Amino acid sequence: MVSNDQRRRQLAREKFLRQQQRREAARRRARMRNAVIASALAVVLAGGAVSYAAGAFDDDSTSEKTSNANPTTKADPCEKPAGGKVKPLSFKKEPKLTIDKSADYTMKLATTCGDIDLNLSAAKAPRTVNSFNFLVNKGYLDHTKCHRLVSGGIYVLQCGDPKGTGEGGPGYSIPDENLKDKSLKGNVYPAGTVAMANQYNAQEKKGRDSGGSQFFLVYQDSQLPPDYTPFGTISDSGMKVLKKIADAGESTGQGEGAPNATVVINKATVSKS
Repeated sequence: MVSNDQRRRQLAREKFLRQQQRREAARRRARMRNAVIASALAVVLAGGAVSYAAGAFDDDSTSEKTSNANPTTKADPCEKPAGGKVKPLSFKKEPKLTIDKSADYTMKLATTCGDIDLNLSAAKAPRTVNSFNFLVNKGYLDHTKCHRLVSGGIYVLQCGDPKGTGEGGPGYSIPDENLKDKSLKGNVYPAGTVAMANQYNAQEKKGRDSGGSQFFLVYQDSQLPPDYTPFGTISDSGMKVLKKIADAGESTGQGEGAPNATVVINKATVSKS
């Protein structure tokens, strides 16, 4: 007999698949429109896609409208963002691999809600870590919003989109890596995992190797198939910050939407040790 909890998780996964398909269809239409405007090759929105874990639900514009219309949102526990604007950066191709795969790398997200420190897995996901090392050193993540919080079935905060809409990316895509990591047991991404969003459609089995700059931070064990590159872990202090963000809830009250907390990455840095 299927328990209520199992049924709830199944419904969440089914919702993820439906919404991922809708978002992919929207991207295809956008690429066709851009091709006409540019009179050139279709523009691929590399890395801007969002998985369920990373927030592939309804369009973020809908979430924002809901947030503005919802008078019952919880208080914002975070500080005002630092002065500055997101840099409109785009790159034609993945950066050359320059990191030392045998070294230890960390990424610090200095957010309006507190510092979130990440230990990066350079040996297991070198091209993903190399990409973030490149982007962060260009200031790509500075002043960007973590625009999506999921608190039903899947428990993640999504960041890394300079547009803040769920469709932004760096202009290039990176391959899936480390999908057989031992930490991903029983189709569960454990709390404290950092993983990539992508355009993979599990039903059609299309969209592999489509990561960009969007990633998700898992603040509670989340049941997901191993389709999203795990490339690091979150520090204990970072998990406390995530809990504060999660406790503030999201704007729709339906389990996914813009976080009530104003989560902005004031500054991101990558360090080698």
